[in-house]
Amino acid sequence: MFDQIPPAVYLAITTVGAVFMGVFAIFVRSRSAKKPASVKKILLPPLFMSTGALMFIFPFFRVAPPQIAEALAAGIIFSVVLIWTSKFEEKEGEIYLKQSKAFIFILIGLLLVRLLAKVILSSTIDIGELAGMFWILAFGMIIPWRIAMYVQFKKLADKNKSAVPG
Repeated sequence: MFDQIPPAVYLAITTVGAVFMGVFAIFVRSRSAKKPASVKKILLPPLFMSTGALMFIFPFFRVAPPQIAEALAAGIIFSVVLIWTSKFEEKEGEIYLKQSKAFIFILIGLLLVRLLAKVILSSTIDIGELAGMFWILAFGMIIPWRIAMYVQFKKLADKNKSAVPG
């Protein structure tokens, strides 16, 4: 089924999809900074994203072990940048994700790097395998980032609990 669609069409569709997802992530991140953070808001996105692993049921998307390691390593490296720009602050007894002007530019930069890599790699790696690699990269990026956010959130929440007399 997937083999009958030309790789150029896949590349175009996935590139447009990546741009929309990037813009959506920026929009969601900007709005979420205006509302108090919670453990649920931090931990649910990776859980929801994990359903994307179902793509590997189809042989078209399967990735060889060396490419899994490469994609995970790239994701972990990218996560460091996201961890660096994600900080929490306490306001009016609530914990909020701090707005970082750099975060939007970093997200755009990561999106551009990803799109450039996709265009370059699509000439040497099958488009289905490349899609699987980019999902692994994204998952490898979101997991450490969200774990770091959770740890930071819990430290601030515990500090605020101990500061409240009672």
